[in-house]
Amino acid sequence: MKSVTTSQFWKRYDALPEEVQCRADRAYELWQINPQAHGLYFKRVGKLQPIYSVRVGRGYRAMGILEEEVILWFWIGHHDEYDRLLRNL
Repeated sequence: MKSVTTSQFWKRYDALPEEVQCRADRAYELWQINPQAHGLYFKRVGKLQPIYSVRVGRGYRAMGILEEEVILWFWIGHHDEYDRLLRNL
């Protein structure tokens, strides 16, 4: 599976604490090797659209939309905000 990111994703990433950025980098490296790796909890969360999420360490998530074999990562942030976003999917 290929991975692409939006500029909005990078703006949100840059605003994260450095420790969370490091966790996100490690999670991405693991995801590239095995998206189903234990601890990532890569799963579909969109009911109508193929939106997926992945755990980024404790308390953070990233979300992307899957089209064929490419996932477009568009959001990363705290789990509380993630929960609010899920209610609108």
